[in-house]
Amino acid sequence: MREVNENVSAGADQRATAEAIERGGVGLTVSDLLARVTGSAPPARNALPRDADELAAAIAAVAGRFVPAGHLSPDADFFDAGGTSVSAVELVSALEDELGVSVDLDEVFADARPVALAKSRLHARGTTTAVQETAELVETRPTVVAAVPPHSTPPTAVPEPVDPSATRPTPPPAVAARPHSAPPHSTARPEDLTQILADLALADRLPFTASPDPLPPRRVLLTGATGFLGSHMLLDLLRHSDAHVHCLVRAADEEAATARLGEALKKYGLPWSSEVRRRITVLPGDIRRPRLGLSDDLWNTLAHELDSVVGVAAAVDFLRGYQSLRGSNVLGALTLAELAATGRPKPLHHISSIAVFNEVGIPSMGEDDPLAHIDRLVAGYDQTKWAAEVALRRARDHGLVVTALRPGGIGGHTRTGAYNPQDLSSGLISAFGRFRTVPAFRYLNAAPVDWVSRVVVAAVCEPDAWGFDYNLTGVPNTLDDVVGDMAFGGMHVRVHDWDEWRVDALARLEAEPIPELTFLSRVLQSPTALKLCEATLKGPAATADRTTQLVEALGLPPAARYDARAQLKTFERLADDGLARLPQKDDQPYLWFTETTRGGVGPVDGSPDTPCSMSLTLSIASMHQLVTERRVDVRGEVTCPALHPEPLTVARGDIWIRPEEGIPHRHGLRHQLLRYRLELTDADGGRWWLEGHKYARARRDVWRQTRALTVELGREGEPAHLAGEVVVPAESYVRDQIDGIKVDPRLTGQEKRAAKLTWLAWFGLEMGRGLLGPFARAAADLLDLRRPQTPTEQHR
Repeated sequence: MREVNENVSAGADQRATAEAIERGGVGLTVSDLLARVTGSAPPARNALPRDADELAAAIAAVAGRFVPAGHLSPDADFFDAGGTSVSAVELVSALEDELGVSVDLDEVFADARPVALAKSRLHARGTTTAVQETAELVETRPTVVAAVPPHSTPPTAVPEPVDPSATRPTPPPAVAARPHSAPPHSTARPEDLTQILADLALADRLPFTASPDPLPPRRVLLTGATGFLGSHMLLDLLRHSDAHVHCLVRAADEEAATARLGEALKKYGLPWSSEVRRRITVLPGDIRRPRLGLSDDLWNTLAHELDSVVGVAAAVDFLRGYQSLRGSNVLGALTLAELAATGRPKPLHHISSIAVFNEVGIPSMGEDDPLAHIDRLVAGYDQTKWAAEVALRRARDHGLVVTALRPGGIGGHTRTGAYNPQDLSSGLISAFGRFRTVPAFRYLNAAPVDWVSRVVVAAVCEPDAWGFDYNLTGVPNTLDDVVGDMAFGGMHVRVHDWDEWRVDALARLEAEPIPELTFLSRVLQSPTALKLCEATLKGPAATADRTTQLVEALGLPPAARYDARAQLKTFERLADDGLARLPQKDDQPYLWFTETTRGGVGPVDGSPDTPCSMSLTLSIASMHQLVTERRVDVRGEVTCPALHPEPLTVARGDIWIRPEEGIPHRHGLRHQLLRYRLELTDADGGRWWLEGHKYARARRDVWRQTRALTVELGREGEPAHLAGEVVVPAESYVRDQIDGIKVDPRLTGQEKRAAKLTWLAWFGLEMGRGLLGPFARAAADLLDLRRPQTPTEQHR
């Protein structure tokens, strides 16, 4: 009863407060209101500060607990300090619980500086009357301040520049304070547009410079060497040039920087050898800091000794806003431009992105086509890449030679399978394979990292290539290409529209969480990131005429579609890491047919006078299985009265086609065509094994060689009990293994015909090579008259 009375009393007090405010408020402050609503004065640490600096300090104190250093200054970016998307969620909850500050998660991603969050919070409060805000507070949330609408800063609000210094002059007040009025179709935040205009003006303050000597570089500064593309570029620079490479690595000191670089290279399957270390110099620094965080002496030394500056480092996060990413992606690029223009003239090679075209409805994406309208780019990443490239175009007016290189999606390495686990394309490919669904799209502009890296390094080392824009997007994939590739790999997918696919993928990820795909879940739930995805999926095919000409002129491998074969190793590594799922034995087979054999077996070294037959079904889960393993799955029965009166069931069976490339055993004359390995169970639970071989020999009975199988059988864990030979009857071979081929019914008629032809062509080629081997060897032996015959050959 006492609890009920207290609740009634609390409710009456809240109504009284609301009525008092509606009559005029009688001078209540925010702290007074909070005290009246909660029933008692909150502790001092929970009181909502009224001053922006005080609130920013309070937010920074809370945010500091969620970054590695344990503290955060009010003007530092939460994510740059090491905060993650997961810790951002925790930060939002802590701010509301401890300070009564309700911040939208998208607001944190848009600008994660405590000072910006504080200003946004207090300004939002100022745009709502105290009566309206407190009435909402009393009616809906009696214990905390009402949530602030995200992105509520008015168009005239201008965030203060981050980290101003002599080397990064702030724009003139007239430019920085100029209000920006976005058109009706604008999707970017007005305050971001204002900041972008201010950042572009910074390029006008770069030094003027002369043209660099048109010579291949001998001393190169490379940023981003610990990243996916940058690490591959480092090795390509060392392989394909004589350059000594200075690697700028974010770390406290040289020892930590060197260790971080070595770990990154090894993570991507790249060598970290004494020769690599001999040809590099590791510099601890940070592209977000003035002069890269280097001492004045080192900065000046590099300015006069370097031949080339290559900027790869960037913050790649599709959830964060422009304000949060500009330090790395825009100001960092301008600092590299300053270094390139200072001292000895040198070119700047800037890794941009095809994201500069990420406007919904853009008609084309050619190397010299106009970029997207900046006010129609929503994602902070797209905006920063656009701003950096446009700012560097202004730098060209100062004489700086700038090469803009624009990759699209950067896929895994075609030979090692190394991939970037946090790349959006890797996450999407993993989801396609795991869920067997794909969203409808026009084109995927993606190329493997080894090709992108090689072309970039070629442009860096070829003076005639400097100063132009290049699209490094490879050959675009269409929706039909992707669906066909996945079917070829045994993964038959359904096509959904984008919204349907997103909802389905989120439901699956929630029902069965996959830690490695957490970032994809956050992307699919972010309104900003969804706009980026929509622009990517609906965009046109990128064209790259200049890149094609460069590749041809330098004799490099031409761009090829990043198809199932190119993605093979990457998909295997994705599956090993738990992101993707390869076809399994229990899945619906891609293709299958029957095989019947008859013959006889007997004791080892005895007469094979006991009948033995096999009735098998041979299948493959995907063409991927053939290409990588040259293996066929087997199920069926083996009938052998010498082992058991009832047929034995194949519990597991494999056939390897031309094992060990068909090379014969030592001193042998028979080349292996096929190897069978079957695990058998009898009706009483006994376990047996069967080992079989088809051999090719330099004999005229080629037709029989393709059908005869030498077999050995034994009980599990014991040597062979029986041996003999079984043969596929001539009349059933064509009927079962050619005409009787079955294909997954989910494929179209055209796909079924293609599957049959692909299998027959591949298998026929392997058998042809296997049968030709013994004859080629015999011919070589006849021509080699100097070699004496072996005892085996003399009695042949």
